Amino acid sequence: MPTSMEKWKTLHSEYLHKSDFVHIRKDRCELPDGLIIDDYCVNEYPDWVNAIVITKEQQMVLVEQYRHAGEDFFLEIPAGKKENGETDEEGILREVKEETGYVSSVEPTYLGEFMINPATQTNKVKTYLIEQAYKAHDQDLDDTEDITARLFDFDSFGTLITENKVKTQLFTAHAYFMAKARLLNK
Repeated sequence: MPTSMEKWKTLHSEYLHKSDFVHIRKDRCELPDGLIIDDYCVNEYPDWVNAIVITKEQQMVLVEQYRHAGEDFFLEIPAGKKENGETDEEGILREVKEETGYVSSVEPTYLGEFMINPATQTNKVKTYLIEQAYKAHDQDLDDTEDITARLFDFDSFGTLITENKVKTQLFTAHAYFMAKARLLNK
């Protein structure tokens, strides 16, 4: 799709913070019209994978956990970053197993890849659909994770989202409606 717009030029970059979780970079940018922005902050997060997980009984597997920035507990789909050279599919299957104890013999279905917030973040999320899941293991959580796996009826979960009857986040809602559309078009 051609565009007549021009990209910004990065004149200078410096890191304000670096950690295993995020790097915060301050860029000095020149816009196409010559305007200079001296302190445009960019958050460099790692890419991650997430999945809508549906059991043989058409229950959706969600994880509930406290989110400090949101100061509350949220229902979310299993997600995480890849480890040790994993493929995206290996990463999401591991995350689902660790966070929920659920597995599936059906290969994950790729739903799409999206930038999280390209205005200020560099990371992407790849979203999958995992069907025919069943509980096969106990959770295997990291020291900082306190997660409860919860089951919800897949077909009615969209109503809970649209009527604000569950506390969730954008990635879960987006993935749910993508999975719902994919399953309707099978």
